[in-house]
Amino acid sequence: MESSRAVRRRARRSRRRPVLHTALAVVAVVGATAGGTVYVKARAHTPVSAVSSAATPSPSPSSATTTQEAAVAEPVVDADERLADAMQTVDVTGEQKVSVAVLDLESGAGAVHGDGVFDTASIVKVDILAALLLRHQEAGTSPSAREKAYATTMIENSDNTAASALWDAIGRAAGLDAANERFGLTGTEGGEGALWGLTRTTAADQLVLLQQVFGEDSELSETSRSYVQGLMGQIEADQRWGVSAAADGSGWALKNGWLPRSTTGLWDVNSIGRVTVAGRAFLVAVLSDGNSTQAKGISLVEAAARAAVSVFAGEEPTGGATSASATGAAAVAD
Repeated sequence: MESSRAVRRRARRSRRRPVLHTALAVVAVVGATAGGTVYVKARAHTPVSAVSSAATPSPSPSSATTTQEAAVAEPVVDADERLADAMQTVDVTGEQKVSVAVLDLESGAGAVHGDGVFDTASIVKVDILAALLLRHQEAGTSPSAREKAYATTMIENSDNTAASALWDAIGRAAGLDAANERFGLTGTEGGEGALWGLTRTTAADQLVLLQQVFGEDSELSETSRSYVQGLMGQIEADQRWGVSAAADGSGWALKNGWLPRSTTGLWDVNSIGRVTVAGRAFLVAVLSDGNSTQAKGISLVEAAARAAVSVFAGEEPTGGATSASATGAAAVAD
């Protein structure tokens, strides 16, 4: 018999994922696949040339309409295709797999490359904190001093003991899954028992979570959003790698996750957050697994983040070296 948890997960996946918002009239969201890939097409409006009435007969209303429709319809630019092209610059070797999602907060346009499901490792700590804050909002209470202390070390230092305490406080996987249903995550499932780091997710879902943290159309209050943003902007120095490599140095907020799998000896390396380039803000989520070392996973994640942002920032993606040392303990033990 199918478990009640599996039924809930299947029910969540049957719901449509919230579509990425767009603020530009020339950007149209044309669909979302069941796997979470969001297709965004930008239409370039070509001006109609002025024509002398003396030289050319006036077009009939029907022909004029046809001409204008043709001018609007072409060319069509698919952001997902552009991201796929940009990802060709990223060196993926051996058993490595990577998926990336990006959203331009200025225009509302976004793209996703890859639809695989990955272990979260420590990026789930943002989700755990969001679930905790949502619980307090619904109860009309505030986090306790102890919970705030746990939240600080969990996000800023990626402390696992603190994460385990707050994982228990939200009701473990059941609590996370309930909160994610409110947030609009349809491809994420909490880890079994105490194994929060083995929560499974997609890059598209992590982009939805980032919109809950950094966007105004959110289940989280402004106070809750500001609290999470503040912690993600104060990550300790040796963990300032990942999506921050795509920033121009003017601003970033992030959370990374890294986990060596005992079953394979390969690394899960992930990074989510907000970066700023030339005054424009982007949300970026990069998930990877099959990395032979943590350092190689970091290099892959950073290259993918730069490629994703380049699609909307208009810069050429580069490979480059890692932005910080790859140190730190594993998120959980298998």
